[in-house]
Amino acid sequence: MSDQIYQAPMVRRAAPNFRVIAMIVASAMLMENIDATVLATALPTMARDFAVSAPAMSIALTSYLLSLAIFIPASGRMADSFGSRTVFRAAIAVFVIGSILCALAPTLSFLVLARLLQGLGGAMMMPVGRLVLMRSVARKDMVSAMSWLLVPALIGPIVGPPLGGFFVTYLDWRWIFYINVPIGIIGMIFVSIYIDEVKGKASGPFDTIGFVLSGLSLGSLLFGFEMSSHEGEGAFSLFLIAVGLIFGIAYLRHARRHPSPIMDFSLMKVPSFGTSVIAGSLTRITQGAQPFLLPLLFQIGFGLSAAAAGQIVIATALGALAMKPMAKFVFSRLGFRRSLVLNGILGTVGYGLCAAFRPDWPMPLIFIVLILSAFFLSFQFTAYNTIAYDQIDKERMSSATSFYTTFQQLMLSLGICIGALALHGSMAFNNVETPSLGDFSTAFIVVTLISITATFWNLRFSPTAGEEISGYRARQKKDAVKG
Repeated sequence: MSDQIYQAPMVRRAAPNFRVIAMIVASAMLMENIDATVLATALPTMARDFAVSAPAMSIALTSYLLSLAIFIPASGRMADSFGSRTVFRAAIAVFVIGSILCALAPTLSFLVLARLLQGLGGAMMMPVGRLVLMRSVARKDMVSAMSWLLVPALIGPIVGPPLGGFFVTYLDWRWIFYINVPIGIIGMIFVSIYIDEVKGKASGPFDTIGFVLSGLSLGSLLFGFEMSSHEGEGAFSLFLIAVGLIFGIAYLRHARRHPSPIMDFSLMKVPSFGTSVIAGSLTRITQGAQPFLLPLLFQIGFGLSAAAAGQIVIATALGALAMKPMAKFVFSRLGFRRSLVLNGILGTVGYGLCAAFRPDWPMPLIFIVLILSAFFLSFQFTAYNTIAYDQIDKERMSSATSFYTTFQQLMLSLGICIGALALHGSMAFNNVETPSLGDFSTAFIVVTLISITATFWNLRFSPTAGEEISGYRARQKKDAVKG
C-alpha cells in the first residue's frame, strides 16, 4: 500500500511535464554539442593567440575525449550513490566551471587542463541526463521524450560552425566558452525545480581497478580512432588502438571476478538491451563516418568551398529534425521490430547512395537524398535508445545508461576511424595522394556495408518488443475489437 501511495504522485507529475524534463536534459547536451563544434572552427585563431601551430591545437579536442572515456563508466555509480538530480546538476556546474577556465586560459597547457575538467562534466551529463529521463518519464511517453534527445546532436552541427565564425570574426574566441555560463545556470535552476532526486542501491564496493583499466582502454581507443583521421598519424593511431585492446582484455578478465564491475557486461544477456547495443553499434559506424566523409567529398571531390559544403550537409540535420514528431505515430503502428528492420535498411541504403554522388548531380537531388537518409536513420536511433531499456530493472538502470553511452561514444569514433581507413586504403591501392571520387565511393560503400549487417540483429528483436512503450499492442487490440 505504501508503494502505491509513493508511486502515484510520480506518475501524475511526470506525465504532463515529460517534454519539460526532456528539454532540460536535451539543453544540457546541446550546450555540450555546440561547444565541440564551435571550438573546431576557432582552433586556427586560438593557435595564433597561444603561439603554437594549428595542428598542435588538436589536443584541445582530444583531451576532452580522454576525459569522457575515463569518467563515463563511473557515471552510473555516481548517480546511484548521490542521486541522479544531484549528479546531473553537479555535472552542469563542473562543465560551466571548466568553460570559464577555458575562456581564461593564458596558455595551451592551461586550456588542456580546463578541457579535462570540462570533459568530466560532459561525461556525467550524457548518461546521467538519459538516466534522469528514464526515471522521470512515464513509459507511455518514452518514445516522444527520447526523440527530443536527438535535438542536441542535430542542432549542434548546424549552429556550431556559424556561431564559431561569428565569435572569431566579431568578438573573441573566449566567448565560445562564456556562452555556456548563462545556459548552464538556467539549466541548474530548472533541474532543481522539475527533476526528482532518485538514488539507486549500492551493489558492492567501488571498482577502482576496473575504473583504471576501463579508462586506459577507452581513452586509448577513442584517441586512436580520432587520430586515424589525421594525416600522418597512422602508426601512432594503431599503437593507441592496440594499447586500448590490451587494457580492454585485462578489464574483461577483471570484471568476471568483481562483484560490481564498473562496466557490467552481464547486461548484454538482457535480450532487448544486448541486441540494441550490437545493432545500434553497427548502425553508428555510418553515423560516425558521414560527418567526416561528406564535407571532404564536397570540398575535395566536388571542389566546393567549406561554406557551400556545410550548407549541403545541413540536409542531414533537417531530415532528422523532421522525424521527431512522427516517431511515436510510426512505432505505434509498426512496432519496434518492424520499424527497426525497415528504417534501418532505408536509412543505411540511402547513405550508401552517397557513393554515387558526382558533381554533375543536381544539388536539389543530393539534398533530398541526404534529408531522406537522415529521416529514416533518426527513427532508428530513437528506437534503439528507447527499446534498449525495455527489460532493464530499475536497480540496473544507472549501470545500463553508462554502459550504453560508453559504447555509443566509442562506436561514433570508430565510424570516423573506419571511414578514414577505407578512404586511405583506397588511395593507397590507387597510388594517389589526393582522394578521388572513386576513393570516396569506396569509403561510403565500406561503412554502409558494415552498418547494413545490423539488419540481422534487428530481426532478433521479439515481435512484441516494447509493446508498452510504443502502444503497438494496444492498437492491435483496438483493431481486433473493430473487426
